[in-house]
Amino acid sequence: MEYLESLRKIGIIPNKEVYSNLSVSQLISQTLRKNQGIITSSGALACDTGEFTGRSPKDKYIVIDDNTRDSIWWGEVNQPFNPEDFDRLYDSVIAHLSNRDMYVRDVYACAKPEYRLNIKVITETAWSNLFVNNLFLRPTEKELETFQHEWLILNAPDFKADPEIHNTRQHNFTIINFTRKIILIGGSAYTGEIKKGIFTVLNYILPFEKNVLSMHCSANIGTRGDTSVFFGLSGTGKTTLSADPSRKLIGDDEHGWDHESVFNFEGGCYAKCVNLSKEKEPQIFSAIRSGTLLENVRFFEGTDIVDYDNVSVTENTRAAYPIDFIDNAVHPSIGKTPDHIFFLTCDAFGVLPPISKLSVGQAMYHFISGYTAKVAGTEAGITEPQTTFSACFGKPFLPLHPTKYAELLGKKLKGSSINVWLINTGWSGGAYGIGERIKLAYTRAMISAVLENKLEKVDFIKDPVFGLQMPVECEGVPSEILNPRNTWNKSSEYDETALHLAEQFVQNFRAFESFADKEILNGGPLVQN
Repeated sequence: MEYLESLRKIGIIPNKEVYSNLSVSQLISQTLRKNQGIITSSGALACDTGEFTGRSPKDKYIVIDDNTRDSIWWGEVNQPFNPEDFDRLYDSVIAHLSNRDMYVRDVYACAKPEYRLNIKVITETAWSNLFVNNLFLRPTEKELETFQHEWLILNAPDFKADPEIHNTRQHNFTIINFTRKIILIGGSAYTGEIKKGIFTVLNYILPFEKNVLSMHCSANIGTRGDTSVFFGLSGTGKTTLSADPSRKLIGDDEHGWDHESVFNFEGGCYAKCVNLSKEKEPQIFSAIRSGTLLENVRFFEGTDIVDYDNVSVTENTRAAYPIDFIDNAVHPSIGKTPDHIFFLTCDAFGVLPPISKLSVGQAMYHFISGYTAKVAGTEAGITEPQTTFSACFGKPFLPLHPTKYAELLGKKLKGSSINVWLINTGWSGGAYGIGERIKLAYTRAMISAVLENKLEKVDFIKDPVFGLQMPVECEGVPSEILNPRNTWNKSSEYDETALHLAEQFVQNFRAFESFADKEILNGGPLVQN
């Protein structure tokens, strides 16, 4: 068989069963037969990822060689791995997989044909293969007949590296080799490593080789053909806010932006499920049906009904489903150059406005900063809000220096009519523990007001600390919450907290000052130390 020959070229001599491009129903049946998952009341397949319920950034590496030595942004995000160690680890993973049942899937990334990246993924479990089927773009039966992969992903969660032999930090690892075009994943069954591995690859290839801006964002299209892009870190509302019944979804997480269009990298969505409800997020809720993979969820006692409020395993519960499970997804997943860009931040300090309009300099400053906040309970040891700055709203996935992405964005914004907005989906009336989370209905109303051009004739006032332009009114939103200072019981406490956050912005940006011109520097907080 052709797929066995392709495995031999990779180095795999299978001693057990090989399953190539199984259907969704076959993958589900295999999972159930091996007691690796259960069917929920909605028809979705629920599985546990085991030891790891999220990515392990400290165990992600890039092979350093002549192709990457001078181009990769080396440091804590991109740790170097020697080619010789990679080759030795590759041989060990190959030997491991050769003695396991294997699930092979041929998929591709990038909805725009000129950037299409063909990928072969080999997994140890059927449910991981279902994830791959759901999240990536799926070739037609005819395309599969002549499919040739450019990149290879080997996913072996049951293989545990020996740090003494393989020079990893511990037993789990994700290693990208840009020269051999291989991603090795071992010791972790968390499927997000597969997804973000290819995202990292595209974050290198597209900006570095194609001059295309790659983005950690969601995107959708309005009835007039207008495109909106939503940048944001996990938990800021990127997936939720782009799933708008009145607009067509391009994608929920990873996109490219070339000279004429925004295009999805993926063929599916990987939505967070914590506190999910039909009332708040109807599109995502209804997408969780037969064919969807649920990860690390728990159930109401004695039932097969998922309790989305139960975070006893992790707050990072997930649903992986094909994008066409969203009723109004656009096909192909491509839109024109955006009219509006939204930067989403979950400000747990309660000092940023719910909505503000940014100048080009401010947009560049906030893009490079990539601010949000972690709150108590999301990670061990966090007892009060902590600032998080993730450059370009996607620092963990940037193989190039953040300024490369910022330069590409800056060129697109300058001289254009694109509007950029900062949306705070976090707290109002005080910090976390004192104030209240801004209602999702209000955030949706503010974004709708932008998209329907209802803020064009509204007056704006300047925030004295961050220099942000805040509307004084917005349809569907109480006017008193638009200026965050007005929502605090004590204005002096607001001023103190706002200055504290501004100082952290300034301190974080010092690493980028040598890159930034005067316009960008002036886009930061007005209170400089």
